[in-house]
Amino acid sequence: MISLELVHALERATFNAVPARRVAFDGPFVLRSFLGGTGRANAACSLDPAADPDMAARVERIAGVYRRLGLTPRIRSSPLDPAGLGAHLLATGWTPYDESLVTCGPLAPLAVADRDVTILDAPDAAWFDVLGTVEYQSPARHAEKQEAVPLFSVPAAWMVLRLEGVPAAVLSTTCDGKYCGLFDLAVRPEFRRRGLIGRAIGAAAHWAKAQGAEKFFAQVSATNAASIALQDGIGMSERYRYSYFTRK
Repeated sequence: MISLELVHALERATFNAVPARRVAFDGPFVLRSFLGGTGRANAACSLDPAADPDMAARVERIAGVYRRLGLTPRIRSSPLDPAGLGAHLLATGWTPYDESLVTCGPLAPLAVADRDVTILDAPDAAWFDVLGTVEYQSPARHAEKQEAVPLFSVPAAWMVLRLEGVPAAVLSTTCDGKYCGLFDLAVRPEFRRRGLIGRAIGAAAHWAKAQGAEKFFAQVSATNAASIALQDGIGMSERYRYSYFTRK
C-alpha cells in the first residue's frame, strides 16, 4: 500500500534536489521549468490527489504555459494525481513515457568514510567527464546541472572517487531533513565491476549522516534492471512510481 505521506515527503525532497529556474502554481499543480533538460525541472505535476473539477481546462492552460516558454508540454504523473488525470491525458493526445521507480531505504548501515572520495561543492570537469560515460549529457542537461548549483536551498555535494589519481566513479547527493537523495551515479567503463559505486554510496551516506539524514531515496527507470538490483542490494525498496506525459 502506498503511503501518501511518504510520497509527499519524497516529492518535496526531490523538488529541492532538482531545482528549477521558474516555479508557478495552477490549482493543485506545480509548474516547473528550466532549460528543457531534465524532466523533473521541466514538467508540471499535481501535489494533491483530491478530485479536480477544473482539470480539463487546467491541463490546457498548463500546456499553453510550456509552449509560451518554448518548451514541450510535459506532465509528470504520480500517486498525487487527481482522479482521472491519466485517462484524460491519453484521451486528449498526450503520450506516456519513461516510467520510473522511487526507492527508499536506511543509509546508516552504509556510511563509511573513504579517503579516495573527494567531496565537491559543485560539479567540476572531471565529474562531468565520468557522468558522460554512462548518460548522454545534452547541452540543456549539462547547463542545468551547472546553473542549479546556486539555486540549492538544501545541503548538496558532488563526489568523485579516484583510483591512482584517475576519476573513476561519481555521484551527486542532497539532504532534505532526514532524506538524502542519490543522483547521477556513474562509473567509468574501465573501472566497472570493482565495487566503486558502492564505495561512493558509502561516502555519500557518511556525509549525509553528518547532515542529520537517516534515509536514502532515489529514482530509477523501470527498465534499468542493473540499477534496480543495485538499490535493492543496499536496502532501498520501491515505494511508488511515476511517469511522464508529453504532447506536441
